[in-house]
Amino acid sequence: MNSKITKENLYKRQTTLSEIGKIGQERLLNAKVLLVGCGGLGCVAAVYLAGSGVGKIHLIDFDTVSESNLPRQVFYKIEDIGKPKSEILAKYITKITPFVKLSYDTNAIAKNTVLETISDFDIVLDCTDSLPIKYLLNDACVLKDKPLIYGSLYKFDGYVSCFNVLENTKRTTNLRDAFPEIPKKTIPNCSETGTLNTIVGIIGLLQANEALKLITKTGKLLTNQILIYNSLENTQYKMKVKSQFSKEKIALLFKKESYTLDTCTTQDEKLLISAYNLKENIENYTIISVIENINTPLPFKVDYTIPFSQINSKTSTVFESKKDIVVVCNKGISSYQAVLMLKEKFPKINFLSLKNGITGYKKDCLKDSL
Repeated sequence: MNSKITKENLYKRQTTLSEIGKIGQERLLNAKVLLVGCGGLGCVAAVYLAGSGVGKIHLIDFDTVSESNLPRQVFYKIEDIGKPKSEILAKYITKITPFVKLSYDTNAIAKNTVLETISDFDIVLDCTDSLPIKYLLNDACVLKDKPLIYGSLYKFDGYVSCFNVLENTKRTTNLRDAFPEIPKKTIPNCSETGTLNTIVGIIGLLQANEALKLITKTGKLLTNQILIYNSLENTQYKMKVKSQFSKEKIALLFKKESYTLDTCTTQDEKLLISAYNLKENIENYTIISVIENINTPLPFKVDYTIPFSQINSKTSTVFESKKDIVVVCNKGISSYQAVLMLKEKFPKINFLSLKNGITGYKKDCLKDSL
């Protein structure tokens, strides 16, 4: 650490503000923030939170840097392509601020780990682009009484809100109060519909801004409302949200919800293998299960069991097979996502996802036995 760098000099512009001052800066230095998703939203939010002096930041992202990320995820470089986003971002931040404790995880957030993961943090930032994970984070934050800073994107629009904040003696509204259910049909993410690079940075900054206000107890938060900003027209609209989902109701939903999209309509058939083809030629494939519950009974023997939340952290030695690799899960959703990730990471290996998953395989086997 450079001995000439002091907290007083580093944070002077903020402490000069009477609304922040030394007390507000101490609150920032004592704050613990969990940031999930180190893409366009997350890399901007993380850097500005760290630069503002948030004392402890933990980054979670299973993805690696790709060429298409660089125009909007501006804290990554060409030489970072193929490397874990959370790791690269953590290393960048440690070079710009010596007073922040940075940690990171290259495994995906998952239902069986989320409650324990968020328990040690004051605030959670949702910077993901996955609808099921957004609902997972929301429900977990409600159950653990954690504020959630929400951000999302669609083409030229951005959405920001502060969910589940303690005001007086009550918690403010949450994501389910605005949108009660995970959509049953796939809503395209940014990689499918595209997005304007600048709106990504704007929304990430607004998320960081809400977190700073929440920590320093300054200004008016975006509670009980969602800010919708359109970058083409420079217009913004605040959608009011009324409370509908109690903590008890969300607890029941958390028990039964799988937090996956129940659709395979957008899957590429070239990356799929049918239950029949797998059954008839199973000896020709290496089988990997990505089901989170490793004790789930399967109708056939698998070669490897790697929970989906850990799939991206495995080295190539796991996948050095002379056979084609078939990835399986319960419904064929997580396995397909795993195949997309693995093909990008190991392009020379042929990966296939079991179409309709174990559920479909059992159904087809039952038909064959009749």
